[in-house]
Amino acid sequence: MSEKIDNFTSNLRDKLNDIDSRMSSVKATIESASEETQETIKSKLSAVKANLETKQHEFVAYRTKLQELGLEKQAEVKSKVEGWKTKRETEHLNHRADRAENYAASGIAVAMAAIDEAEEAILEAIAARLDADNADKAVTASSAH
Repeated sequence: MSEKIDNFTSNLRDKLNDIDSRMSSVKATIESASEETQETIKSKLSAVKANLETKQHEFVAYRTKLQELGLEKQAEVKSKVEGWKTKRETEHLNHRADRAENYAASGIAVAMAAIDEAEEAILEAIAARLDADNADKAVTASSAH
């Protein structure tokens, strides 16, 4: 394989490993939720929200880039690409490869953003359930008296 392909696949592999780590972290949060206090859940939620706020502009940029690259990809006519291959028009082929690599990298970045947003939603759901459970316990306790 070429050095460019090796670098590209290595970079994607690293990003996929990051996604795997994030998913493991989210899974651990879910598994430990029933054992954690409401304060701990709210603290985690605050940290996730702060992280999302600092990265929000980055996420929007990646989503926009992904959409733009997707439109470019659709506009590329297969026969045009075949012509570039036949004529060995390396400038066009390299530009196409760069766009395809950017599209893949942007897709991974959007996936990471979706994981962060999912973690926020999960923590909000757990916090809401804890609020409801605490209210139910308070009503039951006051009814018993």
